Amino acid sequence: MRNSSPSDTSMIADDAILIAFGANLPTEEYGAPAQTLKAALRRLAENGDISINQVSSFYETAPVPISDQPWYVNGVARISTELSAHDLLERLHEVEAEFGRVRRERNAARVIDLDLIAYGRELVREEGGIQVPHPRMAERAFVLLPLRDVVADWVHPVLSRTVDDLISDLPADQQIRKQTNG
Repeated sequence: MRNSSPSDTSMIADDAILIAFGANLPTEEYGAPAQTLKAALRRLAENGDISINQVSSFYETAPVPISDQPWYVNGVARISTELSAHDLLERLHEVEAEFGRVRRERNAARVIDLDLIAYGRELVREEGGIQVPHPRMAERAFVLLPLRDVVADWVHPVLSRTVDDLISDLPADQQIRKQTNG
């Protein structure tokens, strides 16, 4: 795993396989959300069939929609894999389960959330199943700002808009700040 630098973002954006990650509850084994997320990224790469190429800065973000739950720690990782989008999503869910994620209700507080947000230019839409690119990613500062860290020239495969264009359209009420530690 390596952190991004400005020169890293010049890689071909069309091939980007992107995972968004977040958490707002600590875990007994790993502690604070940022530490849990780092451990989960390491776990994803353990089998050797997923390489973590770049990891964004971590961001602290208010819950969306606004609620009284703790702020989240979010980021985006650019990966390489020969796994299909389906198999990758299955692996993300396996790692979530290993780290204690229990899916109860949408937008609930959680110890970990791993989402496949883009798989190159691939479009997958299954009723009640996988949707790539992620259907709400273009509306979320906690996805778009870290995404820009790892692939600044990324273009949404459905909307045909750059990440900067999407960021400029975000509602002003989404609170987000780059984490200074961790």
